[in-house]
Parts: sequence; structure tokens; C-alpha cells
Amino acid sequence: MYTTSETLFEKARQVIPGGVNSPVRAFKGVGGTPVFMKNAKGAYMNDADGNRYIDYINSWGPMILGHAYDPVVKAIQEYATYSTSFGAPTEMETKVAELIVSMVPNIDMVRMVNSGTEACMSALRLARGYTGRNKFIKFEGNYHGHADAFLVNAGSGVATLDIQAVPGVTKSVAEDTLSVPYNNLPAVEQLVAEQGRDIAAIIVEPVAGNMGCILPQPGFLEGLRSICDANGILLIFDEVMTGFRLARGGAQELLGIKADLVTFGKIIGGGMPVGAFAGRKELMEHIAPVGKVYQAGTLSGNPIAMIAGYTLLHTLNENPVIYQQLDEKANYLVNGLREALGAAGVVHQINHLGSMMSVHFAEYPIVDFSAASGANNELFRRFFHGMLERGVYLPPSAFESWFLSNALTTEDLDFTINAAKATMQAIK
Repeated sequence: MYTTSETLFEKARQVIPGGVNSPVRAFKGVGGTPVFMKNAKGAYMNDADGNRYIDYINSWGPMILGHAYDPVVKAIQEYATYSTSFGAPTEMETKVAELIVSMVPNIDMVRMVNSGTEACMSALRLARGYTGRNKFIKFEGNYHGHADAFLVNAGSGVATLDIQAVPGVTKSVAEDTLSVPYNNLPAVEQLVAEQGRDIAAIIVEPVAGNMGCILPQPGFLEGLRSICDANGILLIFDEVMTGFRLARGGAQELLGIKADLVTFGKIIGGGMPVGAFAGRKELMEHIAPVGKVYQAGTLSGNPIAMIAGYTLLHTLNENPVIYQQLDEKANYLVNGLREALGAAGVVHQINHLGSMMSVHFAEYPIVDFSAASGANNELFRRFFHGMLERGVYLPPSAFESWFLSNALTTEDLDFTINAAKATMQAIK
């Protein structure tokens, strides 16, 4: 079934470490050979062997309107004829920044970078430069990219591969990273009571997507905001996944919590390699060349990424009904999967908010990384492969969120639900 993928993977392993350029793609969390994709359109991806899949990864979030969305493709084609890179300012960078500022609450300025990793790394550097403090708090199972400081108790691929200590991350860097369980406000209060004068920032995924989709418990984000206000600490929302996906203004808008700095990822480039960090003017003007906190990038604000992002974000901004449609599709799928798994007698939990969701095979609520780790992830492995064989492509790890696109039809959702029923009947 995956003969061509097997051949391609073997060739890739000769010249690429592990055969992949991002670890979670290696299928270590579920076993088997990674599926090599050839093309995609709308809600579907096609692999190198000609198999078609309903896609619930959507490039880890940004394909919110589906793959190869025609207006984005046409915009990229047009702008590519101008040049793929200038290394100089363009008007489109300003237009994208203006659009982001108009959509997202509580921000005045935006700095473009090339990835979510760069965005989080730069936001943390800005927080340190602004406060004059070095330490920061992150949460176990939250993933903010692969910068050294963030790889302490990280989620996503680090969790999938069960890497507890990352070689290359020095002791001094790790000592500045204070890690506590997600949704555990008393642990944060204790750390701040002990070391608050040295803490520059608290960075958090407002809705975690790198240990499955895990929602903030009532009062958790509000508590973080209060702690930061009382202690001169900056609150950073990592909205690389949630930004422009959960709402036009992201988690800040949906949950009604204001962060000091916000980071964004691939969705602001329509799936192209891009990221950004944003905040109030008084903070952002500490970034060079206005301020002394240095950050730079030759390809930052790349013209192809900017026109792709502008086209996608403009569509979302002008059509807020898209978010209602995504909510309806997610609710339909979640209810159908609950019925299917329940009818099969499978103990499970489904977490979801908006168009993000995850399935965990556990008897207890999944509220943090420890809970996600304790679920029956061997059953998830079998579930993943059963769904794959039936034409449904899920994240190849129990520690990743699913992402729905608005290209999904009711027929696609019913197909997915029926595939889950058939899978559970086959593997029980």
C-alpha cells in the first residue's frame, strides 16, 4: 500500500537524519513508515502511491481553508514573477502588519520573522531586554519551538520521542527555564513567590496543542494575568497554533485574556515559512533599530509569504462566518466520534475547542502533560494506523492536536466517523 513511500523513506535516510526534516514526521510515535505526500487540494492529501486521505493535520494548522486555496495560489503565482526575495522593505509587509493589528486585540506593532520558533525566541529576548531579568516560566508539555531555552520539559516532537534531557542545551540555559505543570496555578504562584524578581516572562500556549489539544482550566489564564500584573512579569501567549484559527483575534479574543506579547506562525503566511511577534508599542519599540534588543532576518517579511498571508487573513477577516462553520463541523465530528467510540466500548476522552481537537484513550480528563502521557498511547498507535488504512490522515502522535479545515464536507466527517467505527471493531 505504501511501497513508494517506503522506497522514498529509505533514500531519504541516507542523506537526511532520520529521513525527515522535522522529527514528528518520522512516525516514531506510532511506528511504521512515514507516508510521503505528493499533492493536496481542499480537505484531501494524496501520497506518492496514489492513496487519498482526508487531512486532519492541515500543515499543523495554517490550511484553515484547505490545501491549495485558489486565491492564495493565484496571489503567490503573481508575486513570484516580481521576485522571490528582495532583502529590502516592501509595501506588503506593512499591509500584513496593519491587517494583523486590526484583527488582534491589544497589539500595536508586529515584527515579521521566519518561523514560530523564531517568533517565540524573539519575544522572550524582548521580554528579558525590557524587564532586565533572565528567568522565565514555561509549562510542561507546551512547545514553543526548538530554541535552547524552550526545550526543557517540552511537548510536540520532544514528547513524542520521549527525550527528557536535550543534549546541546547547556546547564546555565536550563537553569533560567522554570517549568511547572500546565493548568497548575499554585505551582506558578509558588515559583513567583520564590523567584519573582528574576522572572521576565511567563510563556504559555493559551490552548495547548503540543500534548494533544488541552484547554485551560477556568481561572488559569486569568490567574496568570493577575500574577504578571502584580510582579512586573510579561505574559506571552504562544498563538502559533491558535492565532487566527480559534477566532479572528485568536485566543486573546476568544478567551477574553490580554497578553503583553503574542507570537504567530505559519497561518500568517498562508502556510509559507513565516512567523511574527507582536505587542504594545511601548514594548515593541525596544526592538532594533528603534531599541537595543537585536533581532534580524534576511528573509523576514518575504514577499511571497506576505502576499499569501495577506490573502488568507483578509478572507478570514471579511468572512467571520467561517469560524461559525468550523465550530459546527468540529462539534459534528466530536459528537460522532464520541458515539462511535462509546458504542465500541472504548474508554476515551475528546478535548476540543473550535477547530482544534484530540482523542485520548483514558478514563480521566486530560488536563496536562502527565495526564496525556498516562493515556493508552499504544491504543492510539493502532487507532492511527487503522484510520490511515481507511483513508484518514491523523497527526502521527498522541501528543499533537488535530486541525480541521473549512474545506471538510459533511460527507468527509461522516466518512471519518465511520472509519473510526470500523477501526475499533477491527482492533478490539
